[in-house]
Amino acid sequence: MPHSSWLKAVGAAFAVALATATSAHAAPAPAPELTAATSVAAVVTLHYDDSRAGGWEAAIAAGVASWNRNVSNVRLVEAAPGTRAEIQIVATSGWPQATLGPVRPGGQVRVELGSQAVSEGYDKTRIATHEMGHSLGLPDTKPGPCSQLMSGSAAGTSCTNAVPNATERSRVESAYAGGLASLVPADGRTLVDAP
Repeated sequence: MPHSSWLKAVGAAFAVALATATSAHAAPAPAPELTAATSVAAVVTLHYDDSRAGGWEAAIAAGVASWNRNVSNVRLVEAAPGTRAEIQIVATSGWPQATLGPVRPGGQVRVELGSQAVSEGYDKTRIATHEMGHSLGLPDTKPGPCSQLMSGSAAGTSCTNAVPNATERSRVESAYAGGLASLVPADGRTLVDAP
């Protein structure tokens, strides 16, 4: 190969090597912009089964609506027939009671909606919403005023408030912050809501 051809070949190879090295060290691509869709907190979906809670359907529906309206990172959804649900809701003849959560997807807690509280004069919707609050990790706050959903029976039979207050909402949202990242098992204690 003549000397001039050899120099041209080496020069071309050098140019290719230089271009490759330069592109390998080029500035990184800019990070994608954070949009509203990417900044939305993860929502944990929990399924409930109320197929054994005859007579409580309206109160359960109102309680579910209250939690879904007031907490942004947890959604309560009725389980399809024959599927596993994290929250098992049953009607009983005793005092209302529930397993203390927070229940996580794949876990399971039990809510018993006791008719004894209704016969004593307590509001069904408040009872259902309160017991679901236990499933979401809220303990009782007895004694407490009617404005505290988790004060339960301590607020008296005239109390019909079925809306969690700001502190209760914040505690549930904190328990479910990060979606599935912070998997904490349910507490597991059964809380009985007798006066």
